[in-house]
Amino acid sequence: MKIQRNGTVASRKGPAETFTGAVRVDSPFQAEAPGRAGGALVSFEPGARTHWHSHPLGQTLIVTAGVGWTQCEGDPKVEIRAGDVIWCPCQRRHWHGATPTAAMSHIAIAESLDGKAVEWMEAVTDEQYLAGSAQTA
Repeated sequence: MKIQRNGTVASRKGPAETFTGAVRVDSPFQAEAPGRAGGALVSFEPGARTHWHSHPLGQTLIVTAGVGWTQCEGDPKVEIRAGDVIWCPCQRRHWHGATPTAAMSHIAIAESLDGKAVEWMEAVTDEQYLAGSAQTA
């Protein structure tokens, strides 16, 4: 058994190449082979969000605090809240983040395929982020 103690891995700022706004990434983890699961606790300040991205084997999000939005390309934007568990399908372009007025944190978990867990793409524009009202899950 391996225990990664809280505070032993420094928090890091979400890079501008993959996030818009103020994002903090804590407690990143990666299973040892043959396991493929990895992830982190990700905290978004109001207005912050991921860029468009996809996962070869999908992604699970567990919202731990706040209120956020998520959207798969071509589908309506959906509101997510603390306690919600979201499945992002394999190879499906999507984004997730906080609302303009509330922060949101989630645990993100994805499996790697051939050493890759995520494919990052372009930023979600302000127009895309603010378009339409969010449906409730």
